Amino acid sequence: MWKLFIRRHRQWWSAVLATSMVLLWQTATAADFIEGTVTSGDGPEAGVWVIAQTTELGTPLIKIVVTDEKGRYVLPDLPDATYRVWVRGYGLKDSTAVNARPGDPALALKAEQARDAHEAALVYPPDYWLSLLKPPAEDQFPGTGPEGNGINPALGSQREWLNNLKSNCHLCHQLGSQVTRTVDHMAPLNFASHEDAWNYRTQTGVRGGSMYANFMRFGQQSATHTFADWTRRIAAGDVPPAPARPQGIERNVVVTMWDWGVPTSYMHDEITTDKNDPTVNAGGPVYAVSSGHGKLTVVDPVANSTHELLIPTREDPRKMSTRFPPPIQPSNFHGNNPLWGAEHPADPHNPMMDRKGRVWMTSKIREQQPAWCQAGSTHPFASYYPLGRSFRQASFYDPKADKFTLIDTCFATHHLQFDNDPDQTVYFNELLGPIVGWVKTRQYDLTGDEQASQGWCPQVVDTNGDGRISKPWTTPGAPFDPSRDTEVGYNLYSVIPSPVDDSVWGASEEYPGFIIRMTIGDHPPQSCVTEVFKVPAPGFDPRGIDIDSNGRVWVALAGSSHLASFDHAKCPVTSGPDTLAGEHCDQGWTMYRTDGPTLTGTDVPADFHYFGWVDQHNVSGLGANTPFTTGSNSDSLLALDPASGKWTRLRVPYPMGFYQRGMDGRIDDPAAGWKGRGLWANYGTHLMWHVEGGPGTLGKVVKFQIRPDPLAR
Repeated sequence: MWKLFIRRHRQWWSAVLATSMVLLWQTATAADFIEGTVTSGDGPEAGVWVIAQTTELGTPLIKIVVTDEKGRYVLPDLPDATYRVWVRGYGLKDSTAVNARPGDPALALKAEQARDAHEAALVYPPDYWLSLLKPPAEDQFPGTGPEGNGINPALGSQREWLNNLKSNCHLCHQLGSQVTRTVDHMAPLNFASHEDAWNYRTQTGVRGGSMYANFMRFGQQSATHTFADWTRRIAAGDVPPAPARPQGIERNVVVTMWDWGVPTSYMHDEITTDKNDPTVNAGGPVYAVSSGHGKLTVVDPVANSTHELLIPTREDPRKMSTRFPPPIQPSNFHGNNPLWGAEHPADPHNPMMDRKGRVWMTSKIREQQPAWCQAGSTHPFASYYPLGRSFRQASFYDPKADKFTLIDTCFATHHLQFDNDPDQTVYFNELLGPIVGWVKTRQYDLTGDEQASQGWCPQVVDTNGDGRISKPWTTPGAPFDPSRDTEVGYNLYSVIPSPVDDSVWGASEEYPGFIIRMTIGDHPPQSCVTEVFKVPAPGFDPRGIDIDSNGRVWVALAGSSHLASFDHAKCPVTSGPDTLAGEHCDQGWTMYRTDGPTLTGTDVPADFHYFGWVDQHNVSGLGANTPFTTGSNSDSLLALDPASGKWTRLRVPYPMGFYQRGMDGRIDDPAAGWKGRGLWANYGTHLMWHVEGGPGTLGKVVKFQIRPDPLAR
């Protein structure tokens, strides 16, 4: 009977079987992950990176994960394409890449132990290589000049020497990368010694002028000896200690990268959302400013595509100046090509996003300072504190209208940050001036009046302690008069408004470093009051500054490699003559030193922390108000647990050269768990040809996600 049933329904069974096979095939091909194991002759390899990269999409894409304790891995959320998949890990030789597609059977990858310490060290981060540098010993300071020990007499201590190394040499690129720790690429020039090579290399290319000036600040004789000794010892076989492989939460990190820009791009930093509401621009494009080329660079992480937009100027760009001078010595990579600035001089520096999804930038729109900014103007802020120069102004791009709007500002602009106030105020720091400026964006949107919408205040300390600021005050450098208020002149590197009051904070790198707090008050500029706080030892060189949702300030100390917090509520005195030096509230400071290798003969880590950022909204999943700093010389982002002092390091192992100047975090889907959230940064080095891959390498935007375990899909 069963045979008769099957024979009569054979076509029906065939159709069911065919449909089932199609469904199974569709299910298999719909998979968006690659999984498998990594083993070597020693067994499973835990805490190593599995890297998948493809060039089959609109822009090249890289996905990186870390293996678990059994050597297992899952590469999630892969667009349909063929990927080259391979392994990199400390103690290993890079494996041979194999091709794979999402949905393929489990992929077993074979790793090979490095043959020796030198081969293993080829993939160590640059701070490990820089830790081999031997700065002059403490007893060599103050310097005695060319006729003595060759150290610049202006350097009074070893920490001042290190401050020059960190704040100037690291400003443009990493130190310890393959290009900087060797002179191999200069071999065709046949230098007789490493000393000769260093004296030449510090004058080359688009940054040769500033690089040579900073080299001279060490004292040429001493600097030449110190850096030549470093590269000579490395050439002779010196290698740094091995870094630890990722542990714990670090193994849960998923890194995704997209190429953008061109091989000579200098993209300062990126932005994805509004700092005060990280759901703005959910799933939308990521933006960076291409400083050298005057463009806004864009990646669509959903479409996997990229493009660039030219930032306009009000004046004829052919008649505008550029801050990028031509090379004084030809680059080893680009000859005498100036690369930047001459053709498109907008020179955008820092992007931020407002609550409407518009991208605001500090950019140059004109050359000459208008009369309404200067002495004799009736503008309320110019008549109070006239400004005679402004090297960069402001602009914003509205993606909905596909339109740039240019805003002239009397104050020069550098970095910017949005407040959470009803006026939607955006604050700017002036790198070369002692003021804080702002634009009330709501007022500007309603009126289009750029003059009425902006304001600025000088930095004036209430040194007479009467609770207000009254003109005339004493000027910077004038003899101190305790009966009058005192103007101070700290050039601010960064700025951040407080979410809990009307104060604005900024960081100044003037050694050993200061942070300032400006209270705007009800009727600026007359109501603006400044407080000054000096960075206490052992810290020095504050750069990126941020603030948590409780008003606690966090600042990256780039020189001493600390992430420092400052609690203004702990300051018993905030005005009067004793506050001018900024030493009246050391109890407000807490220092957290980062955990990288230290420079030889010092207790100062070789890492460099360009920027600080606070995860107010728990985008990372590590907890609300988790403070971060960029490991700009260690290919990583660093998250701090203040309660334990422990660091979590989000490392980018490939391509080496992940130098960041900023970061932010966006929530694309609050209901999607880790998949709906991500931290973002980019390769922001001046010199993309220093990145692994060399000349022709493109910049990359980087997304970090922290999943609940290393195998989450």
